[in-house]
Amino acid sequence: QVQLVESGGGLVQPGGSLRLSCAASGNIFSILQMGWYRQTPGKQRERVATISSGSTDYADSVKGRFTISRDNAKNAVYLQMNSLKPEDTAVYYCNVYFTTIGAPPSDSWGQGTQVTVSS
Repeated sequence: QVQLVESGGGLVQPGGSLRLSCAASGNIFSILQMGWYRQTPGKQRERVATISSGSTDYADSVKGRFTISRDNAKNAVYLQMNSLKPEDTAVYYCNVYFTTIGAPPSDSWGQGTQVTVSS
Protein backbone atom coordinates (compact mmCIF):
# COMPACT_ATOMS: atom_id res chain seq x y z
CA GLN A 1 0.00 0.00 0.00
CA VAL A 2 1.21 3.48 -0.92
CA GLN A 3 0.27 6.68 0.83
CA LEU A 4 0.57 10.21 -0.50
CA VAL A 5 0.62 13.23 1.79
CA GLU A 6 0.03 16.62 0.22
CA SER A 7 0.56 20.09 1.60
CA GLY A 8 0.83 23.69 0.49
CA GLY A 9 -2.65 24.67 -0.62
CA GLY A 10 -4.43 27.80 0.54
CA LEU A 11 -5.87 31.15 -0.39
CA VAL A 12 -3.86 33.50 -2.57
CA GLN A 13 -4.59 36.70 -4.50
CA PRO A 14 -4.50 36.74 -8.30
CA GLY A 15 -0.92 37.04 -9.49
CA GLY A 16 0.39 35.35 -6.37
CA SER A 17 2.30 32.12 -5.90
CA LEU A 18 1.92 28.84 -4.05
CA ARG A 19 4.05 25.71 -3.81
CA LEU A 20 2.43 22.32 -3.41
CA SER A 21 4.31 19.36 -2.00
CA CYS A 22 3.56 15.66 -2.07
CA ALA A 23 5.51 12.81 -0.49
CA ALA A 24 4.94 9.14 -1.24
CA SER A 25 5.61 6.33 1.20
CA GLY A 26 4.93 2.63 1.45
CA ASN A 27 5.58 -0.40 -0.71
CA ILE A 28 7.33 1.24 -3.66
CA PHE A 29 10.00 -0.44 -5.76
CA SER A 30 10.31 2.30 -8.35
CA ILE A 31 8.37 5.38 -9.37
CA LEU A 32 7.60 5.65 -13.05
CA GLN A 33 5.78 8.97 -13.02
CA MET A 34 4.49 11.58 -10.60
CA GLY A 35 2.01 14.28 -11.34
CA TRP A 36 -0.51 16.85 -10.29
CA TYR A 37 -4.17 16.96 -11.30
CA ARG A 38 -6.98 19.29 -10.35
CA GLN A 39 -10.73 19.19 -10.13
CA THR A 40 -13.52 21.73 -9.69
CA PRO A 41 -17.13 20.91 -8.76
CA GLY A 42 -19.07 19.40 -11.62
CA LYS A 43 -16.02 18.91 -13.81
CA GLN A 44 -13.74 15.98 -14.55
CA ARG A 45 -10.34 15.81 -12.96
CA GLU A 46 -7.75 17.25 -15.35
CA ARG A 47 -4.03 16.77 -15.68
CA VAL A 48 -1.94 19.78 -14.67
CA ALA A 49 1.63 18.51 -14.92
CA THR A 50 3.57 15.25 -14.89
CA ILE A 51 7.22 14.33 -14.48
CA SER A 52 8.98 11.09 -15.36
CA SER A 53 12.69 10.31 -15.76
CA GLY A 54 13.41 14.01 -15.98
CA SER A 55 10.81 14.68 -18.63
CA THR A 56 8.01 17.09 -17.83
CA ASP A 57 4.67 17.79 -19.44
CA TYR A 58 2.17 20.55 -18.75
CA ALA A 59 -1.39 21.40 -19.58
CA ASP A 60 -1.53 24.31 -22.00
CA SER A 61 -3.40 26.39 -19.43
CA VAL A 62 -0.46 26.37 -16.99
CA LYS A 63 2.57 26.40 -19.31
CA GLY A 64 4.99 29.17 -18.39
CA ARG A 65 3.38 29.67 -14.98
CA PHE A 66 3.69 26.32 -13.19
CA THR A 67 6.82 24.22 -12.67
CA ILE A 68 6.84 20.60 -11.57
CA SER A 69 9.91 19.10 -9.92
CA ARG A 70 10.82 15.92 -8.12
CA ASP A 71 13.11 14.75 -5.33
CA ASN A 72 13.84 11.09 -6.01
CA ALA A 73 15.53 10.54 -2.65
CA LYS A 74 12.37 11.62 -0.84
CA ASN A 75 9.85 10.18 -3.32
CA ALA A 76 8.45 13.69 -3.43
CA VAL A 77 6.99 15.89 -6.11
CA TYR A 78 6.43 19.62 -6.04
CA LEU A 79 4.36 22.10 -8.02
CA GLN A 80 5.49 25.72 -8.02
CA MET A 81 2.55 27.83 -9.13
CA ASN A 82 3.21 31.43 -10.15
CA SER A 83 1.01 34.13 -11.66
CA LEU A 84 -2.04 32.40 -10.31
CA LYS A 85 -5.41 33.15 -11.82
CA PRO A 86 -8.94 32.73 -10.42
CA GLU A 87 -9.48 29.91 -12.91
CA ASP A 88 -6.69 27.97 -11.19
CA THR A 89 -8.99 27.55 -8.20
CA ALA A 90 -9.52 23.84 -7.64
CA VAL A 91 -8.69 20.89 -5.46
CA TYR A 92 -5.25 19.70 -6.48
CA TYR A 93 -4.39 15.99 -6.30
CA CYS A 94 -1.01 14.33 -6.35
CA ASN A 95 -0.64 11.06 -8.27
CA VAL A 96 2.14 8.50 -8.38
CA TYR A 97 2.51 5.67 -10.91
CA PHE A 98 4.80 3.05 -9.44
CA THR A 99 5.92 -0.54 -9.40
CA THR A 100 6.22 -3.04 -6.60
CA ILE A 101 8.11 -6.33 -6.79
CA GLY A 102 5.98 -9.11 -8.21
CA ALA A 103 3.08 -6.91 -9.22
CA PRO A 104 2.10 -4.88 -12.29
CA PRO A 105 2.41 -1.08 -12.21
CA SER A 106 -0.23 0.72 -10.21
CA ASP A 107 -1.09 4.22 -9.14
CA SER A 108 -2.17 6.02 -6.02
CA TRP A 109 -3.82 9.39 -5.28
CA GLY A 110 -3.39 11.92 -2.54
CA GLN A 111 -6.26 13.28 -0.49
CA GLY A 112 -6.30 16.60 -2.32
CA THR A 113 -5.44 20.12 -1.25
CA GLN A 114 -7.60 23.18 -1.92
CA VAL A 115 -6.15 26.08 -3.88
CA THR A 116 -8.27 29.23 -3.99
CA VAL A 117 -7.25 32.25 -6.05
CA SER A 118 -9.34 35.25 -5.12
CA SER A 119 -9.04 38.89 -4.18
